[in-house]
Amino acid sequence: MSKPHAGRRSEATRSSVYETDLLRTYLEEWGRNPSHVATVQALVRKRQPKHTNELGWLKDEPGLPKNAMEKIAERFVAVSSHVVRQRVSADGSTVKLLVQLHDGMQVETVILRYEPQKGKNAVTPDRRRNGAPRSTLCVSSQVGCQMACKFCATGKMGIKGNLTQGEILEQLYHASQITEIRNVVFMGMGEPLNNYCNVVSASKLMMSRKVFNIRRLTISTVGIPTKIKMLSRDLPGCHLALSLHAPSQEKRLEIVPSAKAFPLHKLMDAVHQYLQYARHRSIFVEYILLSGVNDSIEEARNLGILLHDIQVTVNLIPYNPAFPTGEDTFAAPSASSIVAFQKCLREEFGIRTTVRQEMGQDIDGACGQLANKEVKDIEDLPCGMSSISEKKTSLVGILAAIGRTLNFSAR
Repeated sequence: MSKPHAGRRSEATRSSVYETDLLRTYLEEWGRNPSHVATVQALVRKRQPKHTNELGWLKDEPGLPKNAMEKIAERFVAVSSHVVRQRVSADGSTVKLLVQLHDGMQVETVILRYEPQKGKNAVTPDRRRNGAPRSTLCVSSQVGCQMACKFCATGKMGIKGNLTQGEILEQLYHASQITEIRNVVFMGMGEPLNNYCNVVSASKLMMSRKVFNIRRLTISTVGIPTKIKMLSRDLPGCHLALSLHAPSQEKRLEIVPSAKAFPLHKLMDAVHQYLQYARHRSIFVEYILLSGVNDSIEEARNLGILLHDIQVTVNLIPYNPAFPTGEDTFAAPSASSIVAFQKCLREEFGIRTTVRQEMGQDIDGACGQLANKEVKDIEDLPCGMSSISEKKTSLVGILAAIGRTLNFSAR
């Protein structure tokens, strides 16, 4: 895998045990079986005392080499980050954590508690879903983002640096102290495929039955063709969500500047190739609806034509204000326009289409604020697909919102 590009960040004085490669290297140097890595990581997730970040207790664990565990306790800590703020929405459905990294940089991660009985469909609003409540975690992969999508607050920030494998996993560790996490989506701050190596290695550990045992994992991308092709080989168990937002190259260039480097025809070729080799033969397409920009029936028909030959679920995301009053040039379409767009895709093209259910707006945890938007859960989608809509995450005092909206919706 190629090395990700981003701003260089300083290394932690003592690394987290979730820096797998580093922990494995030390164990091998000490002449110990590297298989102990997963055992240590699983024990820390399940049994780490809440009052300390130290690992001295590992030396007393049966089945683990005492001498090696003492050395681990000297060189490693449970996690290298910590939660500096936690906000809960009024209805309790959304919890936003502000996580401070070892170098002082901050990212947000959002817990979305989904109750199927509350799920709605725009076309059939009285319909309710069945199933047990579950929680999904929206994680960040970078500090900032270089993709510069016009509707995304994180894009205005630029790229500050990549998160390490451990820092990605630590978001899940922190969230797991609050509630059991069933699903993970890479839809927080950053473009996951621009931090490819760390995202893939963290995802593998998330899906490991021994350590985190995440049932469904979805990676959302604005579209980097070469990395999409690699993903089906390197991470066959994950689901792909494509942040498309426009059905033509010309329209996409207006709101997604990276389309200049990654033109639509190459992106769709990569999607077709991904579907040939991926374990899951369908993808999720995220489409943010911007009034007067990409929400017309003509755009809906063009989108239907573009996607007619692939197995896809489209998640429509009504725009959420992401910038200060007076600086925001976008607006959400009317409810009637959203329903008409959805009906066109469903009835004229037979495309499974959902509209995001808003969550966490009162704590800036919704779409585009990160702090809001909706979520309908991944598990309500067929073929193990996740439905996600971008969610932006706010940085305390720095960002009004983190750039990718997150939401999952069911039909």
